Amino acid sequence: MNESHVAAYLGRIAAGRPERADASALARLQRAHLAAVPFENLAIHLGEPVVLSEDALFDKIVQRRRGGFCYELNGAFALLLTALGYQVTLLSARVFGGERPGPPFDHMALRVDLDEPWLVDVGFGTFAHHPLRLRPGVEQRDPAGVAEIVEHGPHGDLDVHLNGEPQYRLDPRGYDLDDFVPTCWFQQTSPDSHFTRSLTCSRLTDRGRITLSGSRLIETADGERTERPLAEDEILPAYRAHFGITLERVPVVRAS
Repeated sequence: MNESHVAAYLGRIAAGRPERADASALARLQRAHLAAVPFENLAIHLGEPVVLSEDALFDKIVQRRRGGFCYELNGAFALLLTALGYQVTLLSARVFGGERPGPPFDHMALRVDLDEPWLVDVGFGTFAHHPLRLRPGVEQRDPAGVAEIVEHGPHGDLDVHLNGEPQYRLDPRGYDLDDFVPTCWFQQTSPDSHFTRSLTCSRLTDRGRITLSGSRLIETADGERTERPLAEDEILPAYRAHFGITLERVPVVRAS
């Protein structure tokens, strides 16, 4: 990313350029990203391809002011952090569905190495608001709750827990963006993928979270949850008002 790209990205998330690539600036950038760039899978239900290339990620998230799912959000954020001087590694994770984790590359997360390694994730929907120390066995308090990193097995895998529930299992090895392409294709095309079977757009707010799930607008503010159905002519204005996303037509979950 060149300097104009960095400036445009920082403008997209309403964040100033940090004076130093340190942990406090990293926390501010992550929180700003979560508030500005929604976790969404609208492209799948609009017939738009999800392309994992640096140019495509910048175009979608910064220039077109859209969101995305993990590969896009963390992939793009890694580009910004690297341009700002951070040492960033892409990590593969297996998302827990009940007691067992899913397949490799089910999720992308980031490791940022400063004086110690940090887990950074702006692409998992409801998750930690701030970076987490990749330090096993220590409870870490976050606005989202209590997180803990737990060692698993002899190969350095790490299970990430939030509020006592396992979220995903990290592979400690670093990967390239291209390594996530096959699973990204599966997630956007397979009838077995939950992304093809549901429609969501969600972001963090100052008081909680706002989500448009199909035609249901769900808001959590100060711990209180409200939900209301939207009429069809209310959906596109809701995308604009709550997520800054302008669409030409309402996305609809395709038949499997």
